[in-house]
Amino acid sequence: MTRRDTSQIAEGFVVVDGVKVHYQRAGSGRPLLLLHGLVGSAKNWRRNISFLAQDSDVYAIDLFNMGESERVPGLDAGLEATADRLAAYMDALGLDEADIAAHSHGGAVAMMFAARHSDRVRRLILFAPANPFCDLGHQLIRFYQTRFGIWVARQIPSLPRMLKATALSRMYGDPSRVSAGALEGYIEGLHIPGTMDHVLQIVERWFVDMGLLRSVLERLITKPMLLIWGDRDRAVGLSSARELQRILPQSSLMVLPGVGHIAFEEMPEVCNTAMREWLLKPLPSEARVTVSRHAESAAFASQAIKRGAA
Repeated sequence: MTRRDTSQIAEGFVVVDGVKVHYQRAGSGRPLLLLHGLVGSAKNWRRNISFLAQDSDVYAIDLFNMGESERVPGLDAGLEATADRLAAYMDALGLDEADIAAHSHGGAVAMMFAARHSDRVRRLILFAPANPFCDLGHQLIRFYQTRFGIWVARQIPSLPRMLKATALSRMYGDPSRVSAGALEGYIEGLHIPGTMDHVLQIVERWFVDMGLLRSVLERLITKPMLLIWGDRDRAVGLSSARELQRILPQSSLMVLPGVGHIAFEEMPEVCNTAMREWLLKPLPSEARVTVSRHAESAAFASQAIKRGAA
């Protein structure tokens, strides 16, 4: 039997609460959602989708008001509202449950989603998720909450490409690993009117949202979670991963030496293998079902043998 080619990536839109949301899709199997970070897009996962599509039905999403998704002025940018819109996104696609892999601010969205819609998340893979225990960048966040900082942020889309490339390279442990096309996944959407407004709204309520996230983390104590961190992460400190692990007993931590904030782009082969192994690993409940089915099959076979002997 010839295996279907899962490497083909299709582009699509789905209407969520009247708004067009863009995504890339590939593969078949159990649904897997990929969520980008603060100023990212579905394109950030370009070195991961085809590999993961060997075993999963992969959806790399342009989160609301980002990437190629439709812009909605004044859209609530809070973690709770974003998490609930993600549930509506799954409804629109007819997905009852999914695995989720997410990065940075997308990781915070994924945790909030799992806390508010636990039955819709099977397991999580979080790459350096924004979290309440990280104080790196607090000074910069407070700056962008000021009037002058807001003005500076609005100039970012028009900055020279070289400066943007330099900023991206600082997110890598080794700048030489920045691949061709990586920058476009972060800067193309910035030029669309409404993008920076949405980013600034996220920044404006950053500390409020981190407080809300902290208050719901206890709801995730039974959720299987793989944390992947580079030990040269300048954006979300590795020390905060230890605190997440302390609170979330079902979490595992994978630390990549010499890697920065965007591990899945910087070291795609290593991260792809780690994600695949984590997703294919049976959950305890699934293992119990398998054992139970094997026991039932053995009992049925035994009875059949006895009946045949009689």
